[in-house]
Amino acid sequence: MKKLILLLFLISFSFGVKSQSYTQLTAPDAVTGKTMELTSMVKGKGLVLIFHTLECPFVKMYEYRIKALRGNFQNQGFTFALVNPESGNTEADFLPLRNHINESGLNMSYLSDYSKEWAKAFGITKIPEVIVLIPSAEGPKIAYRGAIDNNPQAESAVTERHLERALNQIAKGESPAASQVRPVGCNLRTY
Repeated sequence: MKKLILLLFLISFSFGVKSQSYTQLTAPDAVTGKTMELTSMVKGKGLVLIFHTLECPFVKMYEYRIKALRGNFQNQGFTFALVNPESGNTEADFLPLRNHINESGLNMSYLSDYSKEWAKAFGITKIPEVIVLIPSAEGPKIAYRGAIDNNPQAESAVTERHLERALNQIAKGESPAASQVRPVGCNLRTY
């Protein structure tokens, strides 16, 4: 009986640690140089985190769509940020990220997840993968996670705009019909 109680305690403790771990996340913003706290970023209708790297070809295919989504939803109360789990933590590492933001016109924070804490906390497996966090009484809550749409290679062939649909539903005060869609992209190693 003691072993069962100990096992239940350990399981409940590990779930408690994981559930609160992402609320305490911080990362340097390569654009501004400031340290950003996840909880302070989740405001308005919500925060759209897009896990991104400069090397993944899927990211390049999605950049125009990411800019369009930010343009459409930023004025509706959504904040957008890129999170790079493959960057370093020095000024030299931040320079390519900052240059990319300036040259691409993405115009959003670019967080360096050099320790992969954010990727591990959210269970990110692909680049680009999206997490939409909304404010709640208990703290930030994941409302959507997964793919941007169903065709990274050809925007003209997209038939399901998963992230856009989720953001429209959140903007109306509704829960997304599909709160999780399998992401497609480059594999992310979090070890």
